[in-house]
Amino acid sequence: MSTTIATPPAAGRAAAGPGSGTVTPGTAPFDTQRLDDLLAAADVDAVVTTSRQAAQYLLGGYSFPFFDHRDAIGLSRYMPVVVYVRGRPDLTAYIAHRLEKHEHQLGRFWTPVVKTVSGTTTDATENAIAYLRSLGLPLRRIGVEPAFLPSDAAALLRDGLPNCALIDVAQPLERLRARKSPAELAMLREASERVVESMLATFAACRPGLSKAAVAERLRREEEGRDLTFEYCLITAGESLNRAASAQEFRPGDILSLDSGGRYQGYIGDLCRMGILGEPDSELQDLLGAVEAIQAKARGMVRAGTPGGAVQAAGEAAAAASPLAKHLEFLAHGMGLVQHEAPWLTAHGPIPYAAHDAERPLEADMVLSVETTLLHPKRGFIKLEDTIVVTETGCQPLGDAGRGWNRCGTAA
Repeated sequence: MSTTIATPPAAGRAAAGPGSGTVTPGTAPFDTQRLDDLLAAADVDAVVTTSRQAAQYLLGGYSFPFFDHRDAIGLSRYMPVVVYVRGRPDLTAYIAHRLEKHEHQLGRFWTPVVKTVSGTTTDATENAIAYLRSLGLPLRRIGVEPAFLPSDAAALLRDGLPNCALIDVAQPLERLRARKSPAELAMLREASERVVESMLATFAACRPGLSKAAVAERLRREEEGRDLTFEYCLITAGESLNRAASAQEFRPGDILSLDSGGRYQGYIGDLCRMGILGEPDSELQDLLGAVEAIQAKARGMVRAGTPGGAVQAAGEAAAAASPLAKHLEFLAHGMGLVQHEAPWLTAHGPIPYAAHDAERPLEADMVLSVETTLLHPKRGFIKLEDTIVVTETGCQPLGDAGRGWNRCGTAA
């Protein structure tokens, strides 16, 4: 059973763009012309989104917190759906969970149509199909996100819209998000700075005898205490290259790396910083310096108009020229609501995707993660991972503190 609700006219909050969490009823909080152009290039008439990231973006930053940590509903799952018709933002509909009627009463949604349903894949999909049919438009090609479309929902769409072809629009939807709004950049800055602050506080509390698991747990508490949603902590100790949070204990003189992701209102802070229980010797200073020099080479290539692949190529060339070349890995990738999103700069990274943006020019307000990893056979795991914003003249770092050797055990 579903309920269709018109947008409350009294919501009255000003639109500030995706990531702001504020909306104006009836006014799309994203660039509808850009989306229309992307859909036209794909020859798609309408889109039925089923991914969390697409729904959050198209809704202006909203995500239902009830399902933040799991999305199972009995034998099905929660699946937010946004229906968008190319050239007709006034027809946009949000197919929401029944409990989201309370969010709607608070004016959370800009969409002209909101349907609150059980929220399962079957119910959400059937309501999306019924809505598209009710429009009476000559729809030929419907955009979907195959990687985020459950098989039962896909079967319903094919059967319910037999005269429509289902077209993969995951790339156009991600490209829509590639240029970040001021509100999104603010979220990413907060996420990055809070993750680094959490790391520095964790380094300060670290001491010999603590296990990797205990330090990772301390980082989790530090991030959650800074209003982040903790995602993971990859951690190393001493000469080991093992990054699991284990019972291994830190010893005096050990180095440690903290590589962690924490989200601020959906936007990811993903960085890596180094610590040491003692003082770094000259070799350790040189090793981290070599990593930082590669980072600097890649970051120095970043500016609007530069082909995206040039950033990856600069990092790879700097790593190859290093005496440590056989122990070095370099990667640059886009990030935002997703850790690897447009721009896609290389096809040779750990996440398999094509280098769609290697030849495309970078655009201002794109966001990149730049990371250099040294897997030293004697001294251990040494890495820096930075987040930077593309500008017209270069790049602007987010959360750039703590990039040297952070001394552990300094907390009172």
